[in-house]
Amino acid sequence: MDMKKTIIIIFACILAAGCSHQSKEDEGKEHTAKVKAIETEKIQEVTVMELQPSTFCHEIVSNGKATAREKVDVNFQTQGIITAIYVRNGERVSKGQKLASLDTYKLKNQTDRDRNSVATARLEMQDVLIGQGYDPEHPDRVPEDVMHLARLRSGLEQAELTLAASEKELANATLTSPVGGIIANLTSKPHNMTTSDPLCRIIDDGGMDVEFTVIESELAMLHQGDAVSVSSFSDPDSKATGRITEINPMVDEHGMVKVWASVDGGKNLLDGMNVRVRVKREAENTLVVPKSAVVLRSGRQVVFTLKEGKAIWNYVATGLENLDQYTITEGLSPGDSIIVTGNINLAHEAPVKRRVESGGWRVNR
Repeated sequence: MDMKKTIIIIFACILAAGCSHQSKEDEGKEHTAKVKAIETEKIQEVTVMELQPSTFCHEIVSNGKATAREKVDVNFQTQGIITAIYVRNGERVSKGQKLASLDTYKLKNQTDRDRNSVATARLEMQDVLIGQGYDPEHPDRVPEDVMHLARLRSGLEQAELTLAASEKELANATLTSPVGGIIANLTSKPHNMTTSDPLCRIIDDGGMDVEFTVIESELAMLHQGDAVSVSSFSDPDSKATGRITEINPMVDEHGMVKVWASVDGGKNLLDGMNVRVRVKREAENTLVVPKSAVVLRSGRQVVFTLKEGKAIWNYVATGLENLDQYTITEGLSPGDSIIVTGNINLAHEAPVKRRVESGGWRVNR
């Protein structure tokens, strides 16, 4: 009986030991699967584009100042008291529109007196012609030298000149706009005497000139006729377009070169306004990558390429740049698969997997 119990106990121990060993093997397999799943989850997702020669839109950005192409200071040519002002600052006027007027009482009286003087002198001239034996009713039959002498003796020549001057002063008592544009610098008030200072300035904002500077190294990229885009700092989304008209052939002590551009349709630009200027030029057959593809490693520019499921570290040299892109001059070749996102924390030969969406780039799937 004791022998049987002993055998049963031994068999039970062996069975328990076998079950324990099988349980540990199962736990080990489960742990290995979990580790592999975690490692798979840690693989970085990246977006990839195929690098091919393309056209690069180079952009030079500078600050400048806009000035109206045509601006006129207007003032009365006749002295007097201002009776009315018909415009105000910021108002748009057209050519010939009435701006202000003077008191014309004295001017009208003077003009009437001068007209009477002309009429009197004309009678005097008729008497002179009759005295010379000519009929004043037929002035075409009077010799030219006789007519000229009769006009001088009668005072008609001088009377007509005086009348023309007084009529001119009367007409100048109403100030009109010589050009179309916007009223500025209007400070005069009605019932005040005119002064030597301009009544106002009229700015033709339909055409603006923009002066800006570029650094010496960018000078070779600019040419007369290049397209420019101009926007104000107060409203960056409102843009006026134009072209470069002048490039000053001299570099100042700060290494800067002055450039002028003519801008049309700059209705949102004001005379003297500070503006942002963008000059665009196209460079063909260049290797172009988005700026997101370029990262810094040890102070150098690096672009990762995708090869056999791994991120490969490539030192590169960039050339031109615009707001979103770089041109690559060294380190990459056409056909390379460039990692453009998900590259911030990548290391050399790190395993990566391609993201599904392309984000607008041609993606190597």
